[in-house]
Amino acid sequence: MAEIAKIEVNGTTYEFPIITGTENEKAIDIKTLRGVTGGVTTIDPGYKNTGSCESGITFLNGEQGILRYRGYSIEELAEKADFLEVAYLLIFGELPNKEELDKFHSDIKDQSVVDEDIKKIVDAFPKNAHPMGVLSSLTSALTSFNPKSVDVDSEEEIYKAVVKILGKFPVLVAWTMRKNQGLPFRYSDSSLGYIENILKMMFKKPGEKYIQNPVIVNALDKLLILHADHEQNCSTSTVRIVGSSHAGLFASISAGISALWGPLHGGANQAVLEMLAGIQEDGGDTAKYMAKAKDKNDPFRLMGFGHRVYKNFDPRAKIIKVSADEVLADLGIADPILDIAEGLEREALNDDYFVSRKLYPNVDFYSGIIYRAMGIPTEMFTVMFALGRLPGWIAQWKEMRVRKEPIGRPRQIYVGENLRSFVPVEKR
Repeated sequence: MAEIAKIEVNGTTYEFPIITGTENEKAIDIKTLRGVTGGVTTIDPGYKNTGSCESGITFLNGEQGILRYRGYSIEELAEKADFLEVAYLLIFGELPNKEELDKFHSDIKDQSVVDEDIKKIVDAFPKNAHPMGVLSSLTSALTSFNPKSVDVDSEEEIYKAVVKILGKFPVLVAWTMRKNQGLPFRYSDSSLGYIENILKMMFKKPGEKYIQNPVIVNALDKLLILHADHEQNCSTSTVRIVGSSHAGLFASISAGISALWGPLHGGANQAVLEMLAGIQEDGGDTAKYMAKAKDKNDPFRLMGFGHRVYKNFDPRAKIIKVSADEVLADLGIADPILDIAEGLEREALNDDYFVSRKLYPNVDFYSGIIYRAMGIPTEMFTVMFALGRLPGWIAQWKEMRVRKEPIGRPRQIYVGENLRSFVPVEKR
């Protein structure tokens, strides 16, 4: 017998079906609520209790610390797959075989050339422009150079759009960083793997040979995998709702980049490093700041600890902590900021206040440490997040469009003035 929920409104009872997901998640299907009740809606600020869609891409259980892409655990994917395999999995639903993966990489390389006029747009930005603003603008500008709409009923057209954005986006990321640093723009190197190419485009100095560091390559590969998708977060929901108006893939992703920019979302790893820098400027006393974090009356917030979804240890943090330790050990960097980070981590993991509340270091904490150690400027951290999240945004946009979901149109409860008469300006 199908499960139902009953809602009583003004003495009348209405029944609504309860739907069950493949991981036994349950939801009350209220899509007919407004119609059958004559205008009654629900209100859920921040949509904390509202499912906006059914999705087969990512499963997240915050209470148990579980994250899976298309049924595969994040732990196994981070250990055994590379970023392009995971991207293919998220977007197309299954892991690619060798032939499919080779073609995918080859087609991405073929689409890695960015129109020269894009350079003029990059040059028009001031050197101190925030990289996320630059990246969002450049991604939106790609629409102008690729105006044809994608026929979502054509697998071939969707595939072409996918490899096009995966090919060009790393170039835009690299140019954004090099603009910030006053370095000449570099193009893709077709002889390299996807991650190696990103690193070379970002870091190669004029007149110098760039040497790949396998520890750095492995760490970045894992970081991008761990950030590739995370269910219906702010930026992903933005991509879906913008795309629901039948806006193109590039425009939808540009909107997602803007949503990711905020410090409560993708900007969290940048906020971690800014916090660490503030602690350093104040003398570097980690014990002092741990005490401030525990003081309810102190406005100080310990960034990079705990997570609003995970009520346990962030499973991504467990994985990337290993990479952070490997990167720091390999590079042997003497950096007081990183010393402060290690001190905070050590104290939090051994402090009953944090352990009992499950306020463990999260993925933003460790990703910020790795990016700093790699030499990536703090203001570029969220750009790197966007680079990792790109396959998830594409997958979510594709799923929404292929399923022909309706345009997103939330309701509201009006709390403004009632009807009133207009008063001429001379009588106000």
